Amino acid sequence: MKFTKTTEQDSNYTDLEKKDLSEILKNINKEDKTVPNAVEKSIPQIEALIKAIVKKLKNGGRLFYIGAGTSGRLGIVDASECPPTFGVPHGMVIGLIAGGDTAIRKSVEFAEDSKSQGWKDLCDHSISTNDVVIGIAASGTTPYVIGALEKCNAHNILTGCITCNHNSPLSLTAQLPIVVIVGPEFLTGSSRMKAGTAQKLVLNMISTSIMIQLGKVKGNKMVDMQLSNKKLIRRGIAILKSELKIEKDQAKKLLMKYGNVREALRNFNQL
Repeated sequence: MKFTKTTEQDSNYTDLEKKDLSEILKNINKEDKTVPNAVEKSIPQIEALIKAIVKKLKNGGRLFYIGAGTSGRLGIVDASECPPTFGVPHGMVIGLIAGGDTAIRKSVEFAEDSKSQGWKDLCDHSISTNDVVIGIAASGTTPYVIGALEKCNAHNILTGCITCNHNSPLSLTAQLPIVVIVGPEFLTGSSRMKAGTAQKLVLNMISTSIMIQLGKVKGNKMVDMQLSNKKLIRRGIAILKSELKIEKDQAKKLLMKYGNVREALRNFNQL
């Protein structure tokens, strides 16, 4: 199969340093507008992976994201948002990045080039056949990610991926690949741009859809969110006011009493 790194092909724009700021911004925005359409074409792949993940999580499994650089950071962002947004344990969705936590803020040289370290990082979390591992790599060629998925496959662990190149080594390794073709970047090879945006959109779809399927949403509300700051407490009060048709003070008392929107709703309905 032919493999072409479209994410690293020459930009459709040239002489960027000679363009005025307005033109640069408009052209970046023009390219960004193409990303949701590219994601739309991959919805059947996204759906297949989500269905498989939900089955695993319903049986007590976990979801791992593993990547390097921007891809790894995006996975960590999505994983870290699941507990406060949906009230799930911190260990249910886990993000891993080549180079460890240091690499979240600062690039760790050559960390992504190790084909064995990804599997070692997964083993540190006692990875098992109950779990699912999604490799994230725009190019689809990152050794850290590919090596981890190869080992997962060998140990009968379900694997998926998010990449932006057809027939990449990663897409051919994952059991359930998601391939979003975004084409050349505005800045040649800078896959933190359109490819990164595509990965973030797909991750949003994966985590949100999974949590809906797991019953962590009521109507369109985050009823299991953790009340970890004043903004979320205000949101919880607003949900109770809206759902129960009660005044703010009563909603606040309910929320403070039960500490959770779902529990407040359930107990109010039993009064």
